Amino acid sequence: MVKRPRHPNNLAPVGWREWVALPDLGVPFIKAKVDTGARSSTLHAFDIHYFDRDGVPWVRFSVHPIQRDAHVTIQSEAKLLDHRAVRSSSGHQTRRPSILTTVELLGKRWEIELTLAGRDEMGFRMLLGRQALRRRFVVDPGRSYIGGRSIAASINAPSTKAASSNALEKGS
Repeated sequence: MVKRPRHPNNLAPVGWREWVALPDLGVPFIKAKVDTGARSSTLHAFDIHYFDRDGVPWVRFSVHPIQRDAHVTIQSEAKLLDHRAVRSSSGHQTRRPSILTTVELLGKRWEIELTLAGRDEMGFRMLLGRQALRRRFVVDPGRSYIGGRSIAASINAPSTKAASSNALEKGS
């Protein structure tokens, strides 16, 4: 008989898509697909450049946090953790830069490993994989935005879209 680990029943539920923040990277909000089929978490990044800071490898990159909006851009930097071999859902394997950063979801903050990849053609700018969710949340695939839709409403409102864009471009 195979023993299965017991998980506490008090894990908070998350939907199949949620708004998250990446405060260490200056990303106040980004829509993430909660993907239990993906082991690791991935962020859509472009203009990826490697550099050294005090002899330590770092990576500088840009992020479009809002889907279907290439005008809002956030530049970020993080210490390079490693390069990871990642297999896509189509079976194609690539090597991606990997960083450690803080994620915030439903009022909780914790550190996750995040690979950087060009996800422009994908529907979501971020995938939150099962390593990031493990022992923190239970996924309810029938629900979305358990953390709320207020961010989405404020982004899409005409009066705040320009203000949000300006604040993000200035790094606020």
